[in-house]
Amino acid sequence: MKIDVLLGLQWGDEGKGKVVDVLTPRYDAVARFQGGPNAGHTLEFEGKKYVLRSIPSGIFQHGQVNIIGNGVVLDPVLFQEEAESLEKSGIALKEILKISKKVHLIMPTHRLLDAANEKAKGGAKIGTTGKGIGPTYTDKISRNGLRLGDVFHDFETKYTNARDKHIATLKSMGENPEFDELEQRWLKAIEYIKGYDIVDSEYLINSLLREGKSVLCEGAQGTLLDVDFGSYPFVTSSNTICAGACSGLGVAPNKIGEVFGIFKAYCTRVGSGPFPTELFDETGKRIRDLGHEYGAVTGRERRCGWIDLVALRYSIMINGVTQLIMMKSDVLDDFDEIKACVAYKINGEETTQFPFSIEENAIEPVYVTLPGWKTDMTHFKSESEFPQAFSDYIKFLEKELETPITIISIGPDREQTIERNK
Repeated sequence: MKIDVLLGLQWGDEGKGKVVDVLTPRYDAVARFQGGPNAGHTLEFEGKKYVLRSIPSGIFQHGQVNIIGNGVVLDPVLFQEEAESLEKSGIALKEILKISKKVHLIMPTHRLLDAANEKAKGGAKIGTTGKGIGPTYTDKISRNGLRLGDVFHDFETKYTNARDKHIATLKSMGENPEFDELEQRWLKAIEYIKGYDIVDSEYLINSLLREGKSVLCEGAQGTLLDVDFGSYPFVTSSNTICAGACSGLGVAPNKIGEVFGIFKAYCTRVGSGPFPTELFDETGKRIRDLGHEYGAVTGRERRCGWIDLVALRYSIMINGVTQLIMMKSDVLDDFDEIKACVAYKINGEETTQFPFSIEENAIEPVYVTLPGWKTDMTHFKSESEFPQAFSDYIKFLEKELETPITIISIGPDREQTIERNK
C-alpha cells in the first residue's frame, strides 16, 4: 500500500479538515505531518461545528487510527484543551490517537520569544499567530529542541536547560519574562499527554503499509506558506508541501500514492505578505462576507481575491498533484462574472511562472473573465445538476491546470460534497 497525501495549494484555509473528514472512511489511518496549533481545520456536520488545531481531522469517523507525526510541533496546554473538548463530545480520543515521540514541544517561553521577535521587527512584521511555532522550529533546526519522548529521559534537566536559554535570550532583547502560571499549566499538561499512546510513529505507519492498510496524510497551512517554496519570508516554519510528508512521518518517497491538492474557487490570505490578486473593493468584501472568511483559530479577517492560476500551477508542479479538490464554489453562486488570473505582468513583461519574490515585484494580474452561474448549488447532490456555466468553469480550470478536479465542495457540511464521475 501507499500513503495518500492531502494538502492545501494556496495560503492555507482551503478547507482541508472537511475533506479529510469526508475521505477518512476509505482509510485505516489518518496522519498529520507538520505544523502546529496555528493551523485550524474547521469541520461541520450534524448541526455542529468543530475546530481542530493539532489533532488530525480523521477522528470523527469510524475509529480509525489517528497519528500526530514527528514533523508536528505540539503545545501541551492547547492540546489538552482541544482533547478534553473532544472527549466531552463523546470522542474516545485516547483509544484512537497516537503521538510521535519525536514531536517537538512548544514551551511557554517559545510563545514569549515569538511575541518578542515580532515586536522587534517593527513595521516588517510577518503576521505570526504568536503561538510559538517559529521559535520551536528554530530550536529544532539548531538542535536545541525538546521532544515529547524526552519526558521519559531526564526531562527536568532538559526542560530547565532549554527554558533558561530562552530566558537569557528574552532578557537580552529587553524583555522581563513572567510566566510562572503558564509554566505550571504547561507542566500539568505534560502529565496529561502521558496518558496517550506515545509511539515511534515512523515504525507504526510503515507497519500499517506493510500490512496492506491505507493511510491518508493530512497537511496543514498551504503550499504558498512553505518555508522553501512559499512567499518567503511571509511563510510558516515548516515544509507544507508533499515532500514534507516524507520527513514529517518517516515514509520513503516511493510510498507516496495519490496527491490530493485542495484549493478555493477564489483566494484568501491571513496576515502579512504579498497577494497578487487581492481585492480591496466591494467585491473582496462580498467574498469575505459570503465565505465567512475569518481565521478558525485567530478569528482574524482574511484578505480575499480572485483565483490565481499562476500560483496554482506552481503548487501543482511542486507537489505532484494527481487530483484537485475545489472548495467554496458556492460562495460565488450569485456573481454575474468570475475572474481568474492566468498570468502575471512584471515590469511590462507577461509570465506564467511564479517569481522568486512576489513581495518586491509590482505584479499586475492578467485576468480572464468568465460568466457566473447565478445558481444556488448548495442543495445539489450530483454533478448532473450543475448549471452549464459552472461546468464550463470547471473545464476551463482543468485545461489551465492540466489536472482533473474530482471533488467539489458546495457548502461547509460534509454532505455538501460532490464527487465527479471522471
